[in-house]
Amino acid sequence: MWLGGRVWLQVFGQVCFNLRRLTFARTWGGRRGPMAETLSTRAEAASGLGAPAQQNGEAGGDARGEQPPGRPEPAGPGVEPAPGDATQAAGSGEQAATAAPGPCKRKKRRGATGERVVPPPKKRRTGVSFGDEHFAETSYYFEGGLRKVRPYYFDFRTYCKGRWVGHSLLHVFSTEFRAQPLAYYEAAVRAGRLHLNEEPVQDLSVVLKDNDFLRNTVHRHEPPVTAEPVRLLAENEDVVVVDKPSSIPVHPCGRFRHNTVIFILGKEHQLKELHPLHRLDRLTSGVLMFAKTAAVSERIHEQVRDRQLEKEYVCRVEGEFPAEEVTCKEPILVVSYKVGVCRVDPRGKPCETVFQRLSYNGHSSVVRCRPLTGRTHQIRVHLQFLGHPILNDPIYNSIAWGPSRGRGGHIPKTDEELLRDLVAEHQAKQSLDVLDLCEGDLSPGLPDSTAPSSELGKDCLGELAASAQKMDGAVEAGPQDLDTVPLASGKATEIDVVDQETDPLCAECRLVRQDPLPQDLVMFLHALCYKGPGFEYFSPMPAWAQDDWQED
Repeated sequence: MWLGGRVWLQVFGQVCFNLRRLTFARTWGGRRGPMAETLSTRAEAASGLGAPAQQNGEAGGDARGEQPPGRPEPAGPGVEPAPGDATQAAGSGEQAATAAPGPCKRKKRRGATGERVVPPPKKRRTGVSFGDEHFAETSYYFEGGLRKVRPYYFDFRTYCKGRWVGHSLLHVFSTEFRAQPLAYYEAAVRAGRLHLNEEPVQDLSVVLKDNDFLRNTVHRHEPPVTAEPVRLLAENEDVVVVDKPSSIPVHPCGRFRHNTVIFILGKEHQLKELHPLHRLDRLTSGVLMFAKTAAVSERIHEQVRDRQLEKEYVCRVEGEFPAEEVTCKEPILVVSYKVGVCRVDPRGKPCETVFQRLSYNGHSSVVRCRPLTGRTHQIRVHLQFLGHPILNDPIYNSIAWGPSRGRGGHIPKTDEELLRDLVAEHQAKQSLDVLDLCEGDLSPGLPDSTAPSSELGKDCLGELAASAQKMDGAVEAGPQDLDTVPLASGKATEIDVVDQETDPLCAECRLVRQDPLPQDLVMFLHALCYKGPGFEYFSPMPAWAQDDWQED
């Protein structure tokens, strides 16, 4: 009896085992396809065969933090890349590779019938330089003490940002690109100026996906800067040192591209592929250093991290600054990265500046400044807190800060009210460029304006689209790589320079802007000296810092 029971248990165990094998086989058979595809995709990514997402465009930053070229091109009318969220990770459904029969053979996975397939991101060359084709986009001319750039055609390029996925182009343009009305973008579609994955956009209702690549061709105008030349202070095999005039950004940012130190050096001095070693605000003049190679750049940045470098500035401030040395250690908080405004606040980052008065003429003082840390607008904010703002500082010596103009950190309004009042003040003066803003940057919370584009009604734009189509040759002729390049090949070469300075869809072409006076572009803050292990560079003392200088 016991033996029979034992045999019965063995038979029962074998039956259960067979049932489990059958269930596992059915389950694995149903999942093997997706699992094999997943494993194949992971193996491809690990081997470097997959195309990773790339960041595109060129960069900027200025008072709000300058970055070297090679980052996305910021702020401008149309589709602008934004630092930090230009691309999405590769490997979406449209791009996943599947295992194919045979060694080293793969095929792309197709989308469902009628589904739009997105190509994988393009690889771009490494490096952060501008080439001859970029410098040749347009030219300078000088007028009334100002350096001006002739208007030119330009491609804003970007990959689809994460927050855009699943939304239509119409939604993106209406919520994020308010520099133009929707009627403009509809006219741009009819004129063939908007491209998605290098195909002309036919309908703004198209829904965006991961890795979609947008290109928007615009007619670009740049603000004027001072005509004062960028003077070379020193040059050797490692570095280039210049005396930067006030009002000129270091490299492309906002509406500035050719009116930047990087482009001026490349176009006028044939100094290219430079690496900025430190930054100066656009309105600050003085010593500015560039490395000629990445190795030199890394070496000096290592010295910066080790606090081996010293900077010395000079400025002219309101009132009689104390005769004794003054050290300010107030923490600084960024109020708005977009507008580029900071203030003293206990929640801010720690910083320290040492001040020493050099002279006093009865109305204003010349002060030497030694920043021991490198916060945005540090000298300007500390001087405002001390009650001696820079004499002609357009931001920190503004009535928008209240009756005391921020002295002692007393600001009788919220940050939102402060930003609104600053923008309103510069809007009235037509000087939004001081804040690195254009009309289209204004958010609903800030005072809106009758933006230039509002002058163009939908009917008018519809008529202009037809004439813009005559320039399709120029618009379509741009190279297809990811570098921002001019549309200056093919039929574009047949168009006169004068014709390229006027565009039928460009609202800026219809405006008559009053040029600033050269003296309005100068702020009394100058980088006097920059020194470190084995080097020390000086720039001449500016005229406004001389003892005998008199205010107008």
